[in-house]
Amino acid sequence: MKPSTLLDAHNQTITTQKLTLSCPILDRFLSGGIPCKSITEIVAESGSGKTQLCLQLLLSAQLPASLGGFSASSLYLYTEFPFPDRRLRQLSHSFADSYNTHIGSLSYDPLDKVLVQAVHDAHHLFDVLLKLDSFLVRRNSTQWPIKLIVIDSIAAIFRSDFDNTPSDLKRRLSFFFKISGKLRALAEKFGLAVVISNQVVDFVGNNDGINGLRIGNLPCLYTSGRRVCAALGLSWANCVNTRLFISKSEEVIGEGSGFVEEDGKFSVGMRTRRHIHVVFAPHLPPSSCEFTILREGVSGLESRDHLVANSSRQ
Repeated sequence: MKPSTLLDAHNQTITTQKLTLSCPILDRFLSGGIPCKSITEIVAESGSGKTQLCLQLLLSAQLPASLGGFSASSLYLYTEFPFPDRRLRQLSHSFADSYNTHIGSLSYDPLDKVLVQAVHDAHHLFDVLLKLDSFLVRRNSTQWPIKLIVIDSIAAIFRSDFDNTPSDLKRRLSFFFKISGKLRALAEKFGLAVVISNQVVDFVGNNDGINGLRIGNLPCLYTSGRRVCAALGLSWANCVNTRLFISKSEEVIGEGSGFVEEDGKFSVGMRTRRHIHVVFAPHLPPSSCEFTILREGVSGLESRDHLVANSSRQ
C-alpha cells in the first residue's frame, strides 16, 4: 500500500465536508466551518458563548448542502444542568423564520431534528457511545440521518468522577483515550462532525517546564483578565484534532469613546467583547475573530483591517 504523504493529508483536508456555523464571517474564519471525521473542541470560561455555538450548530446541521449543512439531524449530549431548553427554542424559532423556504415545509419544526441525551458521568458517556453504532445505522437509513454529535461539556463529567490520586488519574487517562477513540471511530465510519465543549482553569505556575508548555499557536490564554488553560491537561489535548478558544473581556464605553446620550451628557458603561481563537488545527492558520451573541444567534464581526481592505477595493 502506498504510504500517505503531507500532500495527501492536505488534499484530504480540502475535500473534507464541513458544517456551516450559519454565519459567513465565522465560516470564513474557519475555512468553511466545522470539519467532518474529526473532533473539534471549543474551550471557554462560563458565559463566553461556547454553549451558544453548540446550539447553533445543532440547527445548522439541518440546512441543505447548498447552504453548508448536512440535511441531517444532530445528537446533543449534555453533562451540565439544567438543559438550555429555553435558549434552544428561541434559536429554533429564528432559524425556522430564516430558513423555512430552504427546508421546504411551512410546518417545519427544527427541534424535531435535535436528539437530546443527558450524560451523568464518564462511564455513562462511554456506554452511550458504545450503543451509538447500531443506533446510527438505523437512524442513517431514514430521511434525516445523524451527522453531528455535540458533547457539552467534557470537563464536567471528569471533574466529578475522579480524584487526584495516582490510581484515579490513571483511570481517567484510560477513559480519555477510550472516549476519544470511540468518537474518532464513529466520526470516520459515519462521516460525522464531532464538537466538544471544554472549560478552563486558572493557570498556576511559571512558564518553565511542563506547566508552562505552549500548546498550539498561542503562547498563553487570557480571558476576563485572567491567565487560564484548558481543563483536563495535556493528555486530553492530544485527544482532539482542533482546539478553539473563546476569550471574553469587558470594555468601558462612554466618555472617551465618542458615545453621547441624547441630552448631551456622556454615559459610561461596559460592554462584553468576545473573540474566538485557533489554538491548534491541522487545516487552519493562527487567527482570531470577534463575535457577538444576539437573540437570533452567534454572529461574527468583521475586523477593522478587513473593512479597510474592502473599502480600498471599492
